[in-house]
Amino acid sequence: MSNNSPTNKPIKLPGQEPEGMQERLLIAFALIGVVLMGMQYFMPATPETKPAAPAKRQEQTKSTPAGAPIAAATAAAATPGKTQAAKPAANTAIVASVDENATIETALYRVVFSNRGAVVRSWILKKYKDSDGKPLELVNAAAQGKTVFPMALRFHEGQSAEALNSAPYVMRLTSDKLRVDFEYSQGEWYARKSISFQPDSYLSRVTSEVRNTGQAKPHLVYWRGGFGDASVVGAAAAQLSVRYHVVEGFLQLTPGEIGTPQAHRGRFTFAGISDSFFAAVALPDTERDFEIHSMADQLENPRDKKLEANAGVAVGGDAINAFQLFVGPKDTRLLSSISPRLEQLVDFGYFGLLAKPLFLALRWLHDNFAHNYGWAIVIATVIINFILLPLKFTSLKSMKKMSSLQPQIAAINDKYKGLSLTDPKAQNKNQEVMDLYKKHGVNPAGGCVPMALQIPFFIAFYKVLSSAIDLRGAEWLWVTDLSRPETIPLRILPIAMIASQFFMQKMTPATSADPAQQRVMMLMPLMMGFMFYGVSAGLVLYWLTGNLVGIAQQWFFNRIFTEPVTVKSSVPAPAAAKKKK
Repeated sequence: MSNNSPTNKPIKLPGQEPEGMQERLLIAFALIGVVLMGMQYFMPATPETKPAAPAKRQEQTKSTPAGAPIAAATAAAATPGKTQAAKPAANTAIVASVDENATIETALYRVVFSNRGAVVRSWILKKYKDSDGKPLELVNAAAQGKTVFPMALRFHEGQSAEALNSAPYVMRLTSDKLRVDFEYSQGEWYARKSISFQPDSYLSRVTSEVRNTGQAKPHLVYWRGGFGDASVVGAAAAQLSVRYHVVEGFLQLTPGEIGTPQAHRGRFTFAGISDSFFAAVALPDTERDFEIHSMADQLENPRDKKLEANAGVAVGGDAINAFQLFVGPKDTRLLSSISPRLEQLVDFGYFGLLAKPLFLALRWLHDNFAHNYGWAIVIATVIINFILLPLKFTSLKSMKKMSSLQPQIAAINDKYKGLSLTDPKAQNKNQEVMDLYKKHGVNPAGGCVPMALQIPFFIAFYKVLSSAIDLRGAEWLWVTDLSRPETIPLRILPIAMIASQFFMQKMTPATSADPAQQRVMMLMPLMMGFMFYGVSAGLVLYWLTGNLVGIAQQWFFNRIFTEPVTVKSSVPAPAAAKKKK
């Protein structure tokens, strides 16, 4: 693919996003609904080339002072309207004599730089831990030696930046140790980079310049080989190439959607890479075009050593790049304080209309009342169930009436006993059942309504738990992280959910007297428990709380409607029964 004329239009490729837990659970619920309804009628009752070994090092750093070109270039890049920077005198070599590292540490970061290629070797967020309880490392260790480190350079297709990505840059830290400058000049190449930090901010500023034989060289700055918490299960699948176009809005690509590197150029509010809870995005000047290249690297999963596609990006596109860089948590309050558009990084998907208000409600309950996200989920679930109470009572009344019709449905089943599903008379049987339901005002799908009402909230809770960093690491009683499954050997919440499901099912009026159908219904709690055993503890807590509230509501309903609903039979007795009389 040529990058000479990149576009900002989203590109659709044959690769598809791996099916996630949300989709699997939604399909499972849909299938359960189909089974429940059907039983009423049909049952009888390519990565970047690895840099070559560096060329023989210079014996010593040339005596020509390099600080002046760095300072002048950095100042020029940071000044609006300037496009040119000072460059070293002709034939002046700026080369480091030894490899060295430098560390910049703030209240939020610990970042390790290497002068070999002027790259980032480690970028730790000090206020966060990974899933193994270690300091959160955003640079994927599995990528080391397989591809380039963050802040390496990329040219447009057809030319390699290997010479600069393996070069020994001269590296200097400022006296306040909040900025690191790199500079390199040898032969036909001149390059410089500068990254400056703030003591208490997740924002830094990046500038870069490249010249070849004295001519300005357009380039981009890499972050590839994956990003975010690599210790979680399915880490690669959560990685995204993201951008926000001022006209087209929020756009993203998964590693599975990227074959060859894709280039997009336009007026972007931000562009970069993210996972479920963290992001590294450039914030360019929206008055000028900006470029992002999206790519994927096949790297080993640290858990089972299988190859997985990990997201990567390169941003910039000019001969002199200057942009702010946000590397930090996708906290909505933090993001909106930097730029309102950055809130788009917290993507609640198609259910955002329900998930975002739910998240805001949970956060309000946490901040103002519960002071714990587990109890906030419990309170929110109780409120949701009482809001849905009128609809649930209508469904329960329908189920009660349907239960009273079972003798007449059994008579219809006896009348057509022995018919196969393909027999034309089977249609008559189904029609008689439907006419019976219609006559007595019964909705045959009424028993599915309580579960159907829960599905949108279930998916909304799933999106909140998998996207909102507020719930990452949130504790509740014995649960150490509500956004992940329980870490104890025998998970208590799914087992309690199965037990509550059985108990609630026993209290609910049976809508069929057929033993086979009743046995299938008794298997449903086990099926639900199997599906819920591997999901986040917060999601199981939501469903368990809903079951407990449902048990209380069912008990109240059973106390009110103590007398069975009777309906006059409209089905003649089977012929065999008449003969016996």
